[in-house]
Amino acid sequence: MAAPVSTLDLSLTDGSQIPIEERPITEVTHIRGLPIAPEGVTVRNPSFDVTPARYITAIITEKGVARGDYQKELAALAA
Repeated sequence: MAAPVSTLDLSLTDGSQIPIEERPITEVTHIRGLPIAPEGVTVRNPSFDVTPARYITAIITEKGVARGDYQKELAALAA
């Protein structure tokens, strides 16, 4: 995973605590204002997702790479 240190919230214990913004459905159902999906189609358009920790072996930031104890290593990078 790669992310700027400024986007990491070290006060959270896990990804389930991260609020995920839903973006407008028209970003998925329209192109240049023209519909490309059937009217009334159900759409979810989250602005990002949360990758389960078991799939992450390192977090790369502009201040260095964190491995293992992310809370400790990211706190040191953010200091």
